Amino acid sequence: MEYVNGHSKTNGVNGINGYHEIPPPAVLKVPIHVPEKLLMGPGPSNCCPRVLEACSLPVVGHMHTEFFKILDDIKAGLQYVFQTENKWTLAISGPGHLAMEAILVNLLEPGDSVLVGVNGLWGNRASETAERIGAKVHRLEKPLGTAFNKGEIAVALQTYRPKLLFLVHSESSTGIMQNLEGIGELCQSHNCLLAVDAVASLGGVPFYMDKWKIDAMYTGSQKVIGAPAGMAPISFGPRAVNKIKSRTTPIKSFLVDMNMLSNYWDCNGDGAPRMYHHTPPINLMYGLREALAIIVEEKLENMWIRHAECTARLHAGLKGMGLEYFVQEPSDRLPTVTTIKVPTGIKDWKHVCQYAMDKNLIEIAGGLGPTVGQIYRIGCMGYNAYPGKVDRLLQVLREGLEYGKLHGRL
Repeated sequence: MEYVNGHSKTNGVNGINGYHEIPPPAVLKVPIHVPEKLLMGPGPSNCCPRVLEACSLPVVGHMHTEFFKILDDIKAGLQYVFQTENKWTLAISGPGHLAMEAILVNLLEPGDSVLVGVNGLWGNRASETAERIGAKVHRLEKPLGTAFNKGEIAVALQTYRPKLLFLVHSESSTGIMQNLEGIGELCQSHNCLLAVDAVASLGGVPFYMDKWKIDAMYTGSQKVIGAPAGMAPISFGPRAVNKIKSRTTPIKSFLVDMNMLSNYWDCNGDGAPRMYHHTPPINLMYGLREALAIIVEEKLENMWIRHAECTARLHAGLKGMGLEYFVQEPSDRLPTVTTIKVPTGIKDWKHVCQYAMDKNLIEIAGGLGPTVGQIYRIGCMGYNAYPGKVDRLLQVLREGLEYGKLHGRL
């Protein structure tokens, strides 16, 4: 190989001649380095070594029998975690945000009326997404840090007569957990579908999709489930499936068209051959399958207890530091993502997060969207919901607050 002015020149190898205008990047000649961090923010959370090991298994084809078996295993595991018998239960290739779009684009047609509960970033995102689809959006709004009550929802359903109600169960931007009991029955009485975002909660708190009569819901692989980011478990109940099959307009997305995805995941039970749709993240699916296997081994009720105990341990430590919760009503607090107000004396909230990361390789997150600069968000999810990790987080937070106050006096 000959180089001229820093560019390589080929010498007629296999008929290739001329100069490479872009030389090989020197950075890729250095081995990749990723430090091990303790991720105690709102997600992603750390993965169990078993999950990471599963991700390193050999690649197979996405239409191979072995991979279809893995998809079937994932379906069964997700039905368990969702607590549903829905046949249309699968994992979308993409983040939780794509699952939000999948629910809205499949269940809404242009001009449809939709009611969206907005008390944080994710309700706002759902509202914006529904508007892009062409739906008629009605926003049921509450101040940040407060949840909706059943009476407010009932009045809004009566007023707007929507075809779909969208609620965020775990509003991770504010630390709110929305009570869903009784909402499904309320929606059914108004001939309205209920769709739920459970990205930051599913697996960490009691959740019953069928019992609560939820028609469509989704979560993220990277939170409590404990798999790498990049997959979004989702489920559609019979009423939602009927809505999709009776649409009068085409679904405005190919990637998340549930008619095709349900075939690829063999959700219909009609004996139809699985047809190619797209190439999913094969090795990430291995990791999701292993994460679900770990949940099955522990059992959901034990996971719920473990998360509750670790959250109580976290809250006791926060109380000992005199910190104030952002969510005032205890029953509305999201156990998996605790939000605390930036205390007086901290001139720049980022100093605390930087101390935790730079000095200890621990992630503590600030606010998101409308809560930026107001709060810290501390996650207690999945592989990180263990006493030793909570204690380590509390010690570093205590040190970080002192560091932040010192900077505030400079």
